[in-house]
Amino acid sequence: MSAEAVILKKPEHGISRRHIDADALKILFRLHHLGFTAYLTGGAVRDMMLGKVPKDFDIVTDARPGQIKKYFHRVFIVGRRFRLAHVHFGAGKVIEVATFRRHSSLAGANGAHGRNVPETIYGSPREDAWRRDITINALFYDAISTSVIDYVGGLADLRLKRIRIIGDSGQRFREDPVRIWRVIRYAARAGFAISEDTEREIAGHRHLLADCSGARLFEELYKDLNYMASRPVVAALRKFRILGHIIGRAGTDYENDDALFARLDHFLAVEDCEKANGHRPMLDELCAILFWPWLEPQLAAAQGDMQLALKKAFLDAKMSVLLPKSLRAQVIDILVLTVKMIRALRTGRMRWSMRGRAQYSKASRLCFLVEKKRAPESGESFESLFQQAFPRIWVSGPHRRRGK
Repeated sequence: MSAEAVILKKPEHGISRRHIDADALKILFRLHHLGFTAYLTGGAVRDMMLGKVPKDFDIVTDARPGQIKKYFHRVFIVGRRFRLAHVHFGAGKVIEVATFRRHSSLAGANGAHGRNVPETIYGSPREDAWRRDITINALFYDAISTSVIDYVGGLADLRLKRIRIIGDSGQRFREDPVRIWRVIRYAARAGFAISEDTEREIAGHRHLLADCSGARLFEELYKDLNYMASRPVVAALRKFRILGHIIGRAGTDYENDDALFARLDHFLAVEDCEKANGHRPMLDELCAILFWPWLEPQLAAAQGDMQLALKKAFLDAKMSVLLPKSLRAQVIDILVLTVKMIRALRTGRMRWSMRGRAQYSKASRLCFLVEKKRAPESGESFESLFQQAFPRIWVSGPHRRRGK
C-alpha cells in the first residue's frame, strides 16, 4: 500500500466547485464545519477530471452513519453489509454519504445478519481508497482545499487512458467476480485500454461469473442495457468472451458466430442513436432486442405454441442472469407478436385484434427494426409497413375492423 498520496492543487486539474451539485457542496462544507473530513469520490471525480458532467455525487467521510443522521435532516440509513447514509433533498434527489472503511471480510460476515457494523471495518482515507476496485474510481476531491487526492495511481491511469484493478487482479476477481464485468464496462464506456495484468487475469477468472447471484448479474445487465450507449459494452463483453458466462447459450452463440453478433450489434447501434435522440426504451423492449437475433431462426421455424417454445429456449439457454418472471413474460409477448407481424407482412393475414395487446407498440417497433434495419420515424410502424405491402387488404380490412 502506497505511503504517500499524490495531491493535485487547483491549477493542476480542471475541477471547479461550479461543476459540483450545490447540495453535495452543502454536505461537504457542513461536515468540515463540524470537524469531520469529507471528500467527493468515485465517478464524480473521475468524470470531472475527464471534462464530463457527473451523474451522481457520492461523498465519503470519517463521520459515522449515526453522526450524519444526527446533523442532517431527512437522512435514511440503508444497507446491511455496510451502513450508508442517504441524504434526501427535494425532487427526489438523494446524495449518498459513506464512512471511510478498510478492506475487511468482517463487513460481509456481520452486516449480512443485520448486526451493528464492527468499528474495525472503518478506516482512513488511504485504506478506503485501497479497498476500492478500480484506480480511476478511487480519487478524492477535497472541496475545502480544492485538491484532488490520489493514493492508488488513478491520476496516472487517467493520463494513460488505462483501466487497472487496485492490488492483485486475480485475488480481487476471486473475491468478487463481478469486478470483471465492471472493469470491461468502464473501459468500454471511456474508450480506455485495460492494463495487461488486469486483462490477463480476466481470461483466467471469467468463468467465476457463472457462480455469482443471478439477481446480482441481472442488476449489472440492467445497467448496461439501460445506459445511453449499450453497444460498446456488449461488444467488449463479447471480445472478452463474457457473454456466454452471463446469458448462457445465447451469449456463446453470439461469441462464436460473427454474422449473428453483427446483427445484434447493428440493432444496439440503432437503439443507442435513438437514446441519444431522446427515446427511452423500456427494459422489456431492450431485452427483446438483445435476444431477437439469437431466437429469430427458432421463431421462424416454430410451429404451434410459440410462447411455450420461447419458454423452453430460455430454459435451455442455462443463463446465469436471472431474468424476473414478469420481465421474461413481457419479453416473450413482444417476441411472439413480432413474429406474427413479420408473418403477416409475408402472407397478408393479420389478426388486428392484437392491437389491444399491452406489448403491441413495442413489437411494432421491433418488427420495423427487423424489416427496415432502422428505427421507425414519426408516423411509421408495422401498420404502415403492412399498408405498403397490401394496400387493398389495408383499405378493405383493418379500418372496418378497428373496433373489433
